[in-house]
Amino acid sequence: MWRARRDSNPRRPAPKAGAISPRPRALGNVLRVAKINLAVVFMMLPDWKIRKEIMIEPFNEGSLQPAGYDLSVGKEAYMNGELIDVEGTGKVVIPPKTHALILTLERLKLPDNIMGDMKLRSSLAREGLLGSFAWVDPGWDGRLTLAVFNSGNEPVELFHGERFVQIAFIRLEGPSKHPYRGRYQGSQGIAHSKRRLPSQDAGAK
Repeated sequence: MWRARRDSNPRRPAPKAGAISPRPRALGNVLRVAKINLAVVFMMLPDWKIRKEIMIEPFNEGSLQPAGYDLSVGKEAYMNGELIDVEGTGKVVIPPKTHALILTLERLKLPDNIMGDMKLRSSLAREGLLGSFAWVDPGWDGRLTLAVFNSGNEPVELFHGERFVQIAFIRLEGPSKHPYRGRYQGSQGIAHSKRRLPSQDAGAK
């Protein structure tokens, strides 16, 4: 009886030398598909596509980076309750432990399938400057108001037209169904917070 059972369930033959198991092959196919999907969802635009697909005014060839664009200090800033004419004075000086809003020189217009991610230039970070930047949503059109903070012990000078933030552009898997059309759209000057506090909402009812 034991012999019959063993004969009715013969062992699988050993794989031939050099043969590939179907499991690793299937896993390899899954990983390849995953890599393709990630590449589609998180594709960042190189320099030549930024030049072709993103509207930047004014455009400076010297600000174009291999995978991003350097945004420059614009005409005005806001600090300690005062609007500063950066274009007229030539610069804005941010004292230690001080928060400031900086307007970009450039106007950006993003397609409905591309968003922006911004980072402070490393040279300014080494001087103690910190930046808090939101995503630039698909469909955005206007100049950007960027918040910075001088965490150092020395004043930090930003000159009109100086490059201070780099933006990278990320292509989405497809166009957004609800591209940005919010309250900051079309900004040309310093845009202060337009957030409505709960108490203000209650008073408006």
